[in-house]
Order: sequence, then C-alpha cells, then structure tokens
Amino acid sequence: MGLKSAQKALFPLRSVSDVVHLFELELHREQPDLVLLSLVLGFVEHFLAVNRVLPTNVPGISFEPAQGPESLTYFPVADLSIVGALHARFTAQIRGAVDLSLYPRPDGYSSRELVKKVSDVIWNSLSRSYFKDRAHIQSLFSFITGTKLDSSGVAFAVVGACQALGLYDVHLALSEDHAWVVFGKDGEQTAEVTWHGKGNEDRRGQTVNSGVAERSWLYLKGSYLRCTRQMEVAFMVCAINPSIDLHSDSLELLQLQQKLLWVLYDMHHLERYPMALGNLADLEELEPTPGRPDPLFIYHQGINSAKQYYNNEHIYPYIYLASYHCRNKNVKEALEAWADSATVIQDYNYCREDEEIYKEFFDVANDVVPNLLKEVASLADSTEEKGAGERGEASPSQMGGSALQDAECFAHLLRFYDGICKWEEGSPTPVLHVGWATFLVQSLSRFDGMVRQKITLASRDLDANDDDDQGSEDPREGRRRGPRRESKPEEPPLAKKATERRRPSTTQRSDRPLLEKEEGLSSSSSPRPEGLVLTFQSEKMKGMKELLVAAKINSSAIKLQLTAQSQVQLKKQKVSAPRTYALSFLKRPRKSL
Repeated sequence: MGLKSAQKALFPLRSVSDVVHLFELELHREQPDLVLLSLVLGFVEHFLAVNRVLPTNVPGISFEPAQGPESLTYFPVADLSIVGALHARFTAQIRGAVDLSLYPRPDGYSSRELVKKVSDVIWNSLSRSYFKDRAHIQSLFSFITGTKLDSSGVAFAVVGACQALGLYDVHLALSEDHAWVVFGKDGEQTAEVTWHGKGNEDRRGQTVNSGVAERSWLYLKGSYLRCTRQMEVAFMVCAINPSIDLHSDSLELLQLQQKLLWVLYDMHHLERYPMALGNLADLEELEPTPGRPDPLFIYHQGINSAKQYYNNEHIYPYIYLASYHCRNKNVKEALEAWADSATVIQDYNYCREDEEIYKEFFDVANDVVPNLLKEVASLADSTEEKGAGERGEASPSQMGGSALQDAECFAHLLRFYDGICKWEEGSPTPVLHVGWATFLVQSLSRFDGMVRQKITLASRDLDANDDDDQGSEDPREGRRRGPRRESKPEEPPLAKKATERRRPSTTQRSDRPLLEKEEGLSSSSSPRPEGLVLTFQSEKMKGMKELLVAAKINSSAIKLQLTAQSQVQLKKQKVSAPRTYALSFLKRPRKSL
C-alpha cells in the first residue's frame, strides 16, 4: 500500500496554491492521509523557514520561481519521488514494527496495549538527546529526516501511525497545552503517548483520568478536543511555524497557513476548534482576506465555540480577544476579555503542570496591563495639555482619560484579580506573591478614588437569606455541580443598574454567572445600591473591599491581604521547574507588531 494514483497525479507541488489544492482534495476524503499531508507541510516549512539557502547540488530538490501575487522569489518544489519515498519509509517502519495479530481488537476497536505499542515505536525512534523545545520539529518530515519531534508532534505521529495501520478509532485529543489520544468505542478510552513539560516524565499508556479529576487546567476538566480526522488536519495546519528567526517570519508560510485555515473553515472543520479560530483571526489581522469576516468576528466565534462545545472551560479564546483589543488600544474591551478569562480559570485548581497558563496570567497582570494603563495615563495627560479642541477623532475606548474615568474598566480589573484569587483557593500550589501585589497596587492607583467609589463591591456572604454558600465546605462546590455559564454566556458578569435587576430565587442553588450572582443582596438585610455592583467570589478580594474603594490606596494593607496564604490549602510537594515547552505554535509572539 502506498500513495493512490489520484494523490500521485497532483505532484509535483510547485506553489502555495498546489499545496492548498492537495489539502482540499484530501479533506473531501473520509480518511485524509495524515502522513502525506504532514510530510508535505514539513518539507515546505523546512525550505522556507529552516534552510532558506537554495541548494544547487541536492538530487531531486528544485525551486520554482514565484508566479503572480505570491511574494517569494522561489518556492520549494515537492516532487513525488521525494514525498513518496518519505511516505513509504514511514509506513514501512510502522508496519514492520507492529504485528497486529498479537493484539486482539474486540469489535474492531484498539486496545490500550496496542496504542502503547505504537507509541513505543515512535518514542524509541527519536534521537536520545536533542533540545525538545526547538522550532520546526512538529511534522513527520522532521521525524523521518531528523528523528526529532516536539511533544505534540509525538502525539500526532502516534495518530498518524495508527491511521497507517488501519486503526481508525485512534484520534488526537487536545487541551490548550497538552496532547494525548482517545480510542475505543466513541473515543471513551484515553492514553498518554507523550511527555509534558521539562521533566519528560514518561506516562505513556496511562489514562488522563487523574488529571481531569484534580481539576487542572492542563486537562480542562474533561472539556478537551476529541479530534476528527479533519480536525487533526487543522491541528497540523495550526502547527505550521513560519518563524525564520526571532525577528522575521516566512510570508509564504503565513499565506499557506491562512489559506489552509480558510479551507478548513469553509468546510466547517473549525467549528469545534476554538484555538484554530483564534489563530485564523490573528492571521486576518495581519493580512485581511477580501470578502472574509473581520478578525473580531472570528475571535468571538472562537469564544462561542468554547461555550457551545466545551462548557466555556477554555481560557485562550478570551486571551486571543484581549490581545487583539490590547494591540488596538481598546482598553475597556481588553480588560473585559481578560476578566472573562479569569472568570473561567477561577473554577480550576492550580496544579504543578499548569505553569503555562500561570505565566500567561502573570504576564498580563504584571506587565501588559500596567504598561497599557501607563500608556493610557500618558495619553490622558497629553490630551489635557492639548486642550479639548485638539483631541482629534479618537474613539471613547481609545481616549486615555475616558478609560481611567470609566468605572466599568475598574470593575473589569477587579474581576480579573478576583478570578485569579479564586483560582488559588483550594489549590495545592499558591498563585499570588508580592510581585503580583506590587503591580496590583500600581494598576489600582491609575484610577482616581472618585472613579473607584462608583462601584459597589458585594459578596454573597452579605446576604443571610442566600444559601448559595451553604451545604459545602468548599464554596465552589455548589457551582461545580452543573454546567457553568449556561444562563447568559454572552453577558459579562458585571451588573448594570441594581434597580434594573431581578433577584433570583433563593430556593435553588445558583450555577449562574457572576452577573446573576451579584443579585444576592437581600432587600431585607442590605440596602439596594445604585450604580455598578460587583460581587466578589474570592475570599481575598472580599477582604479588600474597603481598601479598593478608599479615597487613598493603602499599599501595605493590600499587599498583605493579597499575599496572605490563609486561604490556600498548601500541600508539601516539590514545585516543578519553570516550563519550557507548550503548544507554543498556538500562542507565538507577533513579530510584526
């Protein structure tokens, strides 16, 4: 068995358009050939990003002058003789190493032992020593020609190998920072097939049940992607790394990735893939495609996908949106999206393998937001100097003064920190330290006391008649029993006028978003405030209510409250080393900005 005649007829591939055509035809097949497609992408990426020197004496390698709008001078020609030989070599290696007769397949489904055997073949074929976090080692081209793969590349290679063996029930499973496989009837079985993080701990063959049970972000509490073949194609497209060096990208690879994602989008294969939608939106922001939706629409599609298919348990759709607004200096919208991301993370436990999302929130809280607000303050000062008649046509969200005078911006900032504090509660590893506190105080100080005092800060324990916290030692348990954020997922958890709100029934346990939980102020036990009302969920932020709206910021008191460990159930365990690996292709820095 090898390449089919219809596949062979498409070669050689001389341009971006030729590669896109190959993918279009494969995606219309019930079983798109993962091995073939990964080899082609790896081949093209190698000569456009890794080795850009035009070889003149390598047999079978040639370069085609670019035609029309394609921007590069030359495109590496993927000849059938090369791709076919690599394809044959991979399939022969896998089929020669796995004797299917030794592994019974009841009802045609793969066993754990068989999946483990396939992962052994991939694992044992890798070089013993290489830098696991280097770029451009995610494809089967890298595996065949260099015996190197990154972590997610290993998981993908296992799935490709299983497809080559006819094990069609084995599929890729993805969280936002890890990859494994599902198999069996309806994909009910799970198996680790690669490492995670710096330690390279070998858990291959084990289920992911323990990670799901401990409520770590790494396993998304079970709300991870269970890929179809077409979604596995989308995964390899997202994995394209256009980086030539730290400062430049291959325009051809960016163009190829963007066109392939639109092919997948049009065929509805991205509907259950939120991070791929975020990737596409980023590309559209860099180079808009005529006649296509604008980036903001696609970012929101990613968020809606996470809500519809994954119980709103994903963080990165909100991070993508926040980053977009930050780049475009839409301060209020950026703060709101970051707050939404923290509202999602609050129901997780911070575990030792979640360092990647910790670093994401740490950077936002201690670098991105402080610098954004500093820029806003500077803009406000310069605007005042120029005078009202010279302010130009900037939108309200871009006007520096308006953001720092907007009580909702301040409320979004508080909601961001409230979610992180709630994330820390009950977690085996603390999150916050004095570094966080220093920048929190700095960010709070950007808002004048009169602005901060426009917010009424509440907490559920103010309402003696509200049983939302009763019946569970852990105040989060009541919210965890049902699907979260299902009632009004499109609304931010920030109340508008208190007089416009309807008090929910106290006879039922609330699993609603914060927007409705804010209505827990009892008319019999508390006065109903006017204006904006924000209800804290975390004990630390509840303890800081008066400090946050005081006329002057008490820096020392806030730092003591935020860094207190009394709310964290600490366990004696060795904290892992800083992470050096992640599904980094899904969140690479934007070099062009």
